[in-house]
Amino acid sequence: MRLPALRYALLPLSAALLLSACHGKDDASQPGGSTPQAALQGTIDLLKANDLNGLWKHALPPADYANLRADWSRHAQDAEPITAEDRAKFSQTMQQFTAPDAENKLYSELQPKLATMEQQYKDQLPVLISVGEALVKNTVAQNKNLTDAQKTQTSNVLDVLAPWAQQAPWFDQAKAKQAIGVAVTTVRKLDLKSPDQLRAMDFDTAMAKYATGLGGAKQVLATYGLSVDDTLNSVKFTPVSSSNGHAVVKIDYTLLGKPLSTESTLVQQDGRWYSEDMLNHVRQSHQQLIQPPASSSAPAAAGTAPTKD
Repeated sequence: MRLPALRYALLPLSAALLLSACHGKDDASQPGGSTPQAALQGTIDLLKANDLNGLWKHALPPADYANLRADWSRHAQDAEPITAEDRAKFSQTMQQFTAPDAENKLYSELQPKLATMEQQYKDQLPVLISVGEALVKNTVAQNKNLTDAQKTQTSNVLDVLAPWAQQAPWFDQAKAKQAIGVAVTTVRKLDLKSPDQLRAMDFDTAMAKYATGLGGAKQVLATYGLSVDDTLNSVKFTPVSSSNGHAVVKIDYTLLGKPLSTESTLVQQDGRWYSEDMLNHVRQSHQQLIQPPASSSAPAAAGTAPTKD
């Protein structure tokens, strides 16, 4: 009979369509993306979830992710020794944020200072922010590690952030109290006992702590009118080009109601797509870390006469 035969013939196609609908979005816990857009979307999803460990695992091929984790311990070994003064300051700060009724105590200390600062700096703040914006733009323009596209994108973002910072209600008492509450909650979640504990953290633990800090920072910014998650939710991707394992994707997004766009170049490795800029940055940092510094006692370069006493 033809109808039953046709029905059974269509079953594989129906199953394929169903699976496609279920798996049209990549698993962000896997390295890279099956397409350039999927790789970028995975990064956005992990940022929204404040999953920094997952972000690095997704953004890097397995070998580079393993190097990043190993390099974390090397950085800790090269850090400056922790002094008794460092420990005392750390302990004092932690006690301020973790003591009983810390929110009200900190707010009672800040409230008169905030009123004084408003009287002294309210009119000057826009000018100071403009000066700061100019300094940052100049620093970015002279940074040799940034591409022209990255410099342009940073400048465009600053053009949006500066007016917001000039008009944000930094001296508003209610918002200050709300921000203090977020800060106290965040510090308590971090549960840090000493700078030695901070220094001794392995990669996974450190990323979990940073994720907690990122979540708190997002809440504070949202209190003053800047929602990072709203910006992340606004992102849209448009393929520009793809050939020979390289792809360019246009990224459109909205920041504080202003439409912005940039482009991202991705590379394909072992069938998965990754951000070229991030790969280059991580690999350069790894090489600089594992290569011994040039010795000051190295022989003089050819053609260079030795100095005389």
